[in-house]
Amino acid sequence: MFVIFCTPTTFCFKTTPSKNRMILTRIIRQMFRKSPRVRTPIKALAQADIIKMLPKLSPPVHNACANFFMPVFWETSNPESVVTSATEIINLAASGHHFADNFLTWGRNMSMLDDHPFRQAWESNLESVSDEAIIWRRYVLACAAYHCVQLQGDFVECGAYTGVGIKTVIDYLGGVEFPKMFWGYDMFEHDPSMLNHAMPEHGEGLYERIKNKFAAYPQVRLIKGFIPNVFENNCPDRIAYLHIDLNQAPAEVAALDYLFDRMVPGGILILDDYEWSTYRPQKIAEDQWFEARHYRVMPLPTGQGLVIKR
Repeated sequence: MFVIFCTPTTFCFKTTPSKNRMILTRIIRQMFRKSPRVRTPIKALAQADIIKMLPKLSPPVHNACANFFMPVFWETSNPESVVTSATEIINLAASGHHFADNFLTWGRNMSMLDDHPFRQAWESNLESVSDEAIIWRRYVLACAAYHCVQLQGDFVECGAYTGVGIKTVIDYLGGVEFPKMFWGYDMFEHDPSMLNHAMPEHGEGLYERIKNKFAAYPQVRLIKGFIPNVFENNCPDRIAYLHIDLNQAPAEVAALDYLFDRMVPGGILILDDYEWSTYRPQKIAEDQWFEARHYRVMPLPTGQGLVIKR
């Protein structure tokens, strides 16, 4: 909801009454005219310059795979037994194991740990054990961003929260030289009327703290407000990368209604909660939304869902 307050103003004219009315009409129209859609304030780079900025592939170790064991998980009746069982399994299994974020597997290449520029971006932005545990999810975002940064269009995240996801992606792809505008939307606080659950950092002061985090990044635009109202006059025309993590179905569907058609062909959408059974209402609502448009969401073992815009 937008509320406009008009304070009393005195207009002085030394013209004819009819001309007074014409001038006054113009002024009033200008006052209530919608603001133009915000344009990207950063200098656009040529495709060749963007390619030069892409992180280089790290030389792999041919005879060994890294392992990742970070027992952060939920939805179990006996966490201690889960850790014990997972430890027994990885001791019996081949190298290349991963246990974190409700995801146990082995015999994997663990590509995110071979990618040194990603590891540097990820490690430098860790703020919590949860940030550390969701390394695989973060790498999905980073790889999607690597592709999308070479397309026309801006980057968008709905559910920016502490900004760690945005900053990890940006630091992976140039840091302060990141060549795209990145829009982050969130309420940055919570109250009991909201359908989504509260997060640990939600509260007064979070918005200002996250804005300060990006003080050196002119290409980041953080916008506080409810979706979809917050998009009005605060939304890019073209979107290459879209990450939605709102923890509730109505807001995510509203974001899709407003943003999906703005995505450019080849753009990538990541739905953070899609394959998590905790958020099954979101999957069901989004499946119906995409079915009407002849898309299928690709479920990922990380719990995310992926869609490529055609």
